[in-house]
Amino acid sequence: MVEPTSLLLGLEGLGVRAVAQRADRTRVVEVITIDPNAARCPDCGIVSDSVKERTVTSPRDIRYGEDPIVLRWNKTRYGCRNDTCSRVSFTEAIEQVPPRRRTTTRLRTQIAREIGDAARSVVEVADGAGVSWPTAHAAFVAHAETVLGEVAPVRVLGIDETRRGKPRWTRETDSGRWVRTDPWDTGFVDLCGDQGLLGQTEGRTGAAVRQWLSEQSEAFRAGITHVVIDPSAAYAAAVTREVLPNAVLVVDHFHLVKLANDALTAVRRRVTFDTLGRRGRKQDPEWANRRRLLTARERLAPRAFAAMWNALIDNDPSAQILSAYIAKEELRQLLAAARDRVDDAEIRTRLYRFYSWCADTKIPELHRLATTIETWWPAILAFLHTGLSNARTEGYNRLVKQVKRVACGFRNTENSRRRIRFHCTRAQRASTRFTTEHLPG
Repeated sequence: MVEPTSLLLGLEGLGVRAVAQRADRTRVVEVITIDPNAARCPDCGIVSDSVKERTVTSPRDIRYGEDPIVLRWNKTRYGCRNDTCSRVSFTEAIEQVPPRRRTTTRLRTQIAREIGDAARSVVEVADGAGVSWPTAHAAFVAHAETVLGEVAPVRVLGIDETRRGKPRWTRETDSGRWVRTDPWDTGFVDLCGDQGLLGQTEGRTGAAVRQWLSEQSEAFRAGITHVVIDPSAAYAAAVTREVLPNAVLVVDHFHLVKLANDALTAVRRRVTFDTLGRRGRKQDPEWANRRRLLTARERLAPRAFAAMWNALIDNDPSAQILSAYIAKEELRQLLAAARDRVDDAEIRTRLYRFYSWCADTKIPELHRLATTIETWWPAILAFLHTGLSNARTEGYNRLVKQVKRVACGFRNTENSRRRIRFHCTRAQRASTRFTTEHLPG
């Protein structure tokens, strides 16, 4: 039967012999080995009774309350009695304190969880546990290797970029010119599964995407049916039949609405400058209604919509601002076909209505917007049929920035990506999953 004091300590294989308290309220716990298997040779497994010497070690353990605790483990060093064994001697060890360890297993587990699950900095956790930075970091690395496995095949892959650090200016050695460098990382996300962030690669170019995909298995590449991206020509060029033979490109609708809002804002600013010869001010109706112009029509109260509409009619003789607003709403109605799940005939009707409205105007911003929609139309049509978006990828981008802020920057890229992927692959992050009921196959 285990003594109550040893049971309270909770280190299986160790028994408490005595507890004392120092003047600084530090509790000193004297423990001995009670596990009979600790006397077995780690190589041959034979129990030894040849005592060579006795020693005392002080492995660090988790804290109990506010007062620190010091463990004093009275260990025995044995000599192996097996003549055929290559090991001459060995020291007692248990599961909670393996050989050559100065910290308990439960302390390392606690450190790893505080760093990984709570996204705390290594320095902060190490100071709280009373260990060094390398010890705390090694505990997290060991824990992460057990949690993060190999990337499994996915059906829908999301690709997006996130900034790794601030822009920097560096001087070229040959020309002596100052060149601005923007550090970016491209992330790959499982949009329909629970794997979260699959990995990251340096840069935001098509070559970087192709390199990461080529490093994956052939089964992984063949299993991808859809790739969701922002309207990025570099990412679109990387998703080719040679790299992803079965993938259909899907463009994220949020960024398409943003393009329409940007076009509307550009029209508003240009009209104001052409009419008044200056930037907009708070007394100008088009500037006072700038937020209403960017708000969805169904989210505007009737009184607010009427106030905006009448003010622009009275103060904008060219009617370009309202024309851009209507074009934005027509594009939103077109993209809403994915939510409404209409047939292809209705999609063609909405597309024709948007193109016709843009073509009938003489607004260059709307012509560029219509050209962009035409360029990306196959990927937009794929969105209208599937409803896939990069919303989860954008959510993981927020978590990536959170980890970077906590760490105050990373000097080692491998450590950075390990921390980020661990924080973005937890089971809690997969509580909301995208439904795949309307995907083909």
